[in-house]
Amino acid sequence: MNDDRKPEWEERSWLERLTHFISGEPQNKSDLEGVLSLAEEHEIIDEEARKIMEGALLVTDMQVRDIMIPRAQMIVIDSDQPLQEALPKIVQSGHSRYPVIGDGIDDVIGMLLAKDLLPLIQSDGDVPSIMELMRPVIAVPESKRLNVLLREFRQNRNHMAIVIDEYGGIAGLITIEDVLEEIVGEIEDETDVEEGQLIRPVNDNSFIVEALTPIDEFNEFFDTALSDEEFDTIGGLVINAFGQLPTRNQSIRLDQFEFKVIHADERRLTRLRVTTEATDATD
Repeated sequence: MNDDRKPEWEERSWLERLTHFISGEPQNKSDLEGVLSLAEEHEIIDEEARKIMEGALLVTDMQVRDIMIPRAQMIVIDSDQPLQEALPKIVQSGHSRYPVIGDGIDDVIGMLLAKDLLPLIQSDGDVPSIMELMRPVIAVPESKRLNVLLREFRQNRNHMAIVIDEYGGIAGLITIEDVLEEIVGEIEDETDVEEGQLIRPVNDNSFIVEALTPIDEFNEFFDTALSDEEFDTIGGLVINAFGQLPTRNQSIRLDQFEFKVIHADERRLTRLRVTTEATDATD
């Protein structure tokens, strides 16, 4: 008779290690990651659950500066700008929240929610000013740990915060989605890159580019002449430039482009943010 049970020594090893984990003795993260791998191996959890748990562990070691959107890539709205003039930028970028600035980029005075503009579509009255529509915005230091920030986001029902550097200037911004993506992986919605759309403009100087974009198609779009002699795709070119498979938020400069990894896993590079030149955040 066939017996599909695992050998006694293997079961004992698993049980002993699990018992050690729950015994209350001091444990480090490496031990816990090992237990999660064992749990997946024994089909107690699946691969996706393991990755989420490991992501939750990862954010406890990360700070806001590790994943924030730099100030040069912030899309902001001037407080004294008429709403009609700000609408094209809001429509083109497709974000749900925008920092509102007063006297320059270091003077963020509020936050504009795109959804607050919807009631104006049916309104026949005067169009309110951006100052009248904006909501309060919170600020956090670059050094704040991501798990602490996530807890504060949930408690205060905030979805975006301005990041302040050690000198009190604006370093960037961070959203609750940025933190959650570190745990569960990239969260896509209907405004993300559509199937078959390999290059999508974010603003005048920044683009989302799929790693599988053929180099010749990239060259045609940007009117450049990156070499395709050794590699067929832009992802292959970028990986070669790094010398290894890069991880999220790593960046490198090639010719006049800065390539920043916005999605990758342990096997492949998926998506890049390509910046052609420094963005004027006050535009």
